[in-house]
Amino acid sequence: MSKVIISCALTGSIHTPSMSPYLPVTGEDIAAQAIGAAQAGAAILHLHARNPVDGRPSASPEHFMGFLPAIKAGCDAVVNLSTGGSAVMTLEDRLTGPLMAAPEMASLNMGTMNFALYPMAAKPRQWKFEWEEPFLRNSDDLVFRNTPRDIEGILRQMGEERGARFEFECYDLSHLHMLAHFRDRGMVKAPIFIQFVMGVLGGVAAEPEHLAHMKATADRLFGDDYLFSVLAAGRQQMPMAAIAAGMGGHVRVGLEDNLFISRGILAKSNAEQVTRVRGIVEALGREVATPDEARAMLGLKGADKVKY
Repeated sequence: MSKVIISCALTGSIHTPSMSPYLPVTGEDIAAQAIGAAQAGAAILHLHARNPVDGRPSASPEHFMGFLPAIKAGCDAVVNLSTGGSAVMTLEDRLTGPLMAAPEMASLNMGTMNFALYPMAAKPRQWKFEWEEPFLRNSDDLVFRNTPRDIEGILRQMGEERGARFEFECYDLSHLHMLAHFRDRGMVKAPIFIQFVMGVLGGVAAEPEHLAHMKATADRLFGDDYLFSVLAAGRQQMPMAAIAAGMGGHVRVGLEDNLFISRGILAKSNAEQVTRVRGIVEALGREVATPDEARAMLGLKGADKVKY
């Protein structure tokens, strides 16, 4: 088995500041936690931006530049910027920061889907900011849009024009077939890096049987031309990571996907989750990939070719 690439998703656009005091929202905190995660063993840092004033999801160049130069100066991890931003943003808004930065990697959700966060609003809490509760409750009518035209545009603008490789986020079987469609059109080339995203309400559940079926489908569609990683939202994060590593895959952790380190105990940093999953990976007899090894495995352009 090849070495395991650990990705760490630092902050995302799903959890809100009231849910955990450890969720990084300022540029300074995102940079510090990113560097800490890299030191703990994360080869890839999956990054969203936030408005530092109130923690609201953002994709503005200004907010990305609040942490990208510091991360580049502080570690050699691969930076992977989200093109998903937040489901409440337009496609144009989602891409403003990533287009400016021209990173080595970008995430790409492979379909339009329901993205339901509203169950998280049911837990009683003191809301820090007025936007948080309505944002969550109104997600019962929220659709994340990525049509084939949208996907093609992202592949061209981020990939062909700026040289980024992609983390193809596949939340269901249909997303794998959409990815194969763009491979057949010549717009996606090996090595293909697939992230099986599990446990989001609107996508596939985080269950081993579903992972086995998705991997079998990817094997049939992509043969030896792909690598896979697994993220599970919420409490299945570490169990599904262990299964992924045991299947020969790669893993993703981070406070974007799960705010906890164990039942009822908040993770105090992204590095804490990276350290935990690294222990799982190494206990299975596998080695953790360095950033440069991940670059070689994924065919990345190199940190010297980014625009920040």
